[in-house]
Order: sequence, then C-alpha cells, then structure tokens
Amino acid sequence: MTESRPPFPPFTQETAIQKVRLAENGWNTCNPEGVALAYTPDSRWRNRSEFVVGRPAIIAFLQKKWVRELDYRLIKELWAFTGNRIAVRFAYEWRDDSGNWFRSYGNENWQFNDAGLMEQRHACINDLPIKDADRKFHWDRSGPRPDDHPSLTDLGL
Repeated sequence: MTESRPPFPPFTQETAIQKVRLAENGWNTCNPEGVALAYTPDSRWRNRSEFVVGRPAIIAFLQKKWVRELDYRLIKELWAFTGNRIAVRFAYEWRDDSGNWFRSYGNENWQFNDAGLMEQRHACINDLPIKDADRKFHWDRSGPRPDDHPSLTDLGL
C-alpha cells in the first residue's frame, strides 16, 4: 500500500494554507510517531545545526525535543509556495524544566513528493527568552490551536 498525505502538489494558495495548518496541528500534538508519518521514510531534515535522515531519526529527534521543550504551542503561517514546495514562518512558545519561557522564531522550506509526503525540511530557528506575562499562545494543550486564536500576523509577530 502506498502512503499518501493530502493535499497533493502542485499546491494552490488554498491547498498550501491547508497543508501548513495540518502540519501545525500535527506538531502541536507533540506525538513524534504521528508527526513522522507526514514525512517520507527517507526524509532529509536540517533543523538548526542538526541533520536528520529518515523516520526513525525524526522520531528520536522529536522525542528529545519535546522532553526538553515543555508546554509547546506552535503557530505556522504560509510565506510562499510553488509546485511541490512551501515556505513557512513560524513561532512557538515553550518552557524548560526550570520554568523559563522562550519564544522560538523561524522559517522552514518544505519539499513534497507526489503523494504529499514531505521529503525535505530545512529549518532555521532562533530562541528568545520571554517572561510568562509576555506569552501570546494561550490554548488548551489537549488540542490544536482554535480557529479563532490570532495568527502570527494578527499577533504582530
């Protein structure tokens, strides 16, 4: 059986926005095994200064990430798209095990195969320490970002 993950390339404005929101929702589950299914079995990542290849390595990377980045909440926004590629900007808020809060900002470039699975992910990310009072991402961690929660643009990020 061939794996697939709609929507499929070539992307339109509507399907690119849908793909970005589906990725955001998946990452907000903090479920490494589930998130990894959106990637090809041999997917290649650059995340900051780490290079990750294949689903088992993606799962291990995400397990380590979400042990360190607690109360993780992510918002992604479409930046550009063409054919089988999408560029997004994102921000996520998280705290460490000492209660220090951070907002991480970044950009990702994605490339998809014909079945809609991501075969390449290139991420550049910067972390900014913030105070608890400066947090902007407030929704119940048990689900995705609510449709009425402000976007990055709405939040001035």
